[in-house]
Amino acid sequence: MRRSLVATAVAAALALAGCTNGGNSGTSATPTSGAASADAVAYMDKVCGAASEFAKIEKTAPKLDSTDSTKLKADMAAYMGQLADAFTKSAEGLKNVGPSPVAGGEEAVNKMAETFTSLGAVFADSKAKIEQADANNATGGLQAAGEAIAKLSELADPLRDLKGVPELQKATQTAPKCQEMQRLNVTPTS
Repeated sequence: MRRSLVATAVAAALALAGCTNGGNSGTSATPTSGAASADAVAYMDKVCGAASEFAKIEKTAPKLDSTDSTKLKADMAAYMGQLADAFTKSAEGLKNVGPSPVAGGEEAVNKMAETFTSLGAVFADSKAKIEQADANNATGGLQAAGEAIAKLSELADPLRDLKGVPELQKATQTAPKCQEMQRLNVTPTS
């Protein structure tokens, strides 16, 4: 039970952290008529750069073949802490991208920052629960890891909050950092 929960948690985290290959990548459905302004592209380059920081932070997933439950617990707690730090760093970056050249852009980016902040807090809480749990109790701290990983569905499309800002959606098609997010397989096609 414990190993399957941990394996599922680690696989989901690695996929969303851009550490797996394959699958479809791209941005959300975007309008195709007309090009986005240079200011919108530059802004989205900053936004995507900040949002993708979580994928760049080194994270060491626990080795699932460990028969030492104490070591597995410690490794999982460290991993949850690394994810918490990564999401927090992205949230801070999003809060500092500056004013949007497009109406509604700042509100959308603030919502993105709130999502990253929330995920950072979830992983920090999971880390604390894992550290306090009995390593031999699969329903204890390791369950907290699974619950935290389940929250990653909130980040399935980190740019979803831009749906109401068509010019910024268009800008994601040409902004270099948004293209990098696609290569990292962070943003799914919708």
